[in-house]
Amino acid sequence: MMSSTSPSIELIGSVRSESEVLFGDLRLAVRANQWTCLLGASGIGKSTILRLIAGLPTHVKLDGSIKSNDHLPISNRVSYMAQNDLLIPWATVSANVSLGNKLRGEKFSPEKKLKIIEKVGLMDHKKKYPFQLSGGQRQRAALARTLMENTPIVLLDEPFGSLDSNTREEMIDLTFESLKGKTVLFVTHDPHEAARLCESIYILGRQKTTSNRSLKPPFPKTYSDKLVFDLQYSLLEKIKSNRS
Repeated sequence: MMSSTSPSIELIGSVRSESEVLFGDLRLAVRANQWTCLLGASGIGKSTILRLIAGLPTHVKLDGSIKSNDHLPISNRVSYMAQNDLLIPWATVSANVSLGNKLRGEKFSPEKKLKIIEKVGLMDHKKKYPFQLSGGQRQRAALARTLMENTPIVLLDEPFGSLDSNTREEMIDLTFESLKGKTVLFVTHDPHEAARLCESIYILGRQKTTSNRSLKPPFPKTYSDKLVFDLQYSLLEKIKSNRS
């Protein structure tokens, strides 16, 4: 039976492809019940780390370990929200939201599904297909599918990157509120998002991965908070230095 308690996760080791070392000495501590951010330049390998933790197929090998503090398996307690919504095009919003349950042959509560669809503001669109939705609506459907999974560990791969500014703010508030009490690992290339949302921030580099200071709770911070801009500038400078 899957534990509903949100665990902490520790990843230690090196990550290699067939031709190169992506990360030589990787040490990540993803704390329970909070947001941890992986920040870095595009193409550095942030998404690869999420796939390793989720137990998804990947072209790299980890020489090391991924462990939870409760010593239970991790991959069956993870839900993964990708940057692309990955909605099934021939399924309605409603069917997409409960897709995971159906694929695993699990029973689920239709009432719970409707409540989640209502929470993300898609009740009037639940019978539509993905091609009938806007980009923001598709991302909301992807969030609803993630919430339907109700796992203690949630992996978010740049879920706000392609949204317009108004929709992004709505999605940030909705996602943060909906995932309270979860262990969240959040990938972004935007230091402003990292400063606003995360209690722990890591900057990934080929030669080293650094743990950086974050702002004090509560989160999320407002986009206009001066302390957010100060930390954003500091993080950006460190990202630039890690490229070399």
